[in-house]
Amino acid sequence: MARKRSATRSVIDSLGRSWCVADPDEPPFVVGSLEAAELAHISYRLASEHDAAKEIDDHELLVNAEVAIRQASSDLAASLIHFRLLGSRDGIMLLRGLPIDHPVPRTPPGGCFTRSWRELTVSTISQLMIMSVLGDVISYADEKGGQLIQDICPVPGAERRQENTGCTLLELHTEDGFHPNKPDFLSLLALRSDHGKQAITVASGIRVVLPRLEPEVVQVLYQPWYRIKLASSFVGTRVTAFSRPNPVLSGCPSDPDLCVDFHGIEPLNDVARQALEELRHHILGSLVGVVLEPGDMLIVDNRKAVHGRTDFSPRYDGHDRWLRRCFAVADIRRSQPMRYRSSRVHRPLHASAEHDGHE
Repeated sequence: MARKRSATRSVIDSLGRSWCVADPDEPPFVVGSLEAAELAHISYRLASEHDAAKEIDDHELLVNAEVAIRQASSDLAASLIHFRLLGSRDGIMLLRGLPIDHPVPRTPPGGCFTRSWRELTVSTISQLMIMSVLGDVISYADEKGGQLIQDICPVPGAERRQENTGCTLLELHTEDGFHPNKPDFLSLLALRSDHGKQAITVASGIRVVLPRLEPEVVQVLYQPWYRIKLASSFVGTRVTAFSRPNPVLSGCPSDPDLCVDFHGIEPLNDVARQALEELRHHILGSLVGVVLEPGDMLIVDNRKAVHGRTDFSPRYDGHDRWLRRCFAVADIRRSQPMRYRSSRVHRPLHASAEHDGHE
């Protein structure tokens, strides 16, 4: 039997709903100081061995990063493999004690670190190594210029946007749930927390919620009666486009996959809408979350959990909250016709795309 959760904070959203956020069900994997030092050492070694690689979208660099983590920490690799194969109750895995670069540069004011990735060698290579255990690293040309590792930080003027550049409460969502090749896993590595440590990264897993849903509700959620609005980064700010109709739940009835975006989803009939509200109610009642500290990494199984973030107050002083995000898919070959040649970057879905997106 799962241990009783302890509530850490209650948050009221713009619709007056209470978000009671509990501690994750499973304890974090704590990277020891010797393991962290080895990850940092290997990061520098790989960067030196690939000194000609101006970008990290480099086949040999990515292959060597995948091999190297087994040498750096077999225990960490084993835990990641376990999570990849079996998942967790909440659909997340929290790592603590990962090495990051010192000193950390100023938080990028425009939401993108424009200098060389080698100025963030340790955090960059460490994140690539970890994600390579979970799958094949991938990115999307529509988001953050197609960078394999992307910067998540507040941008002046974007405060109220339901995107990672904002600081208002970010609704629960499947990452890029509208995309035909959406990520299977995503990671958020913290380089810097927000000043007041208000920003809680939250998640909720379908494994917790499913037993609370009535069978008839589950049956409706399996129907292709929902479509998700594409993020503005994929279609531009003046265009509204939706995915084709899809179910919210799919796959094994006893352990389904989940795909939903509570900000951008559109039910196609009243029955679908009622079932979606029932799902939302139970997801909001099953939230877990953490304030990510420097060296923390939250990994989300994007097939089993939705995630979001509570609001916070940026100062735009160069020391605001700064996370780095990376995606992975179970099989990169599925997207080969849609990616640039010899690249992990997925081609744009629409030619009018601008570069921004969900956290």
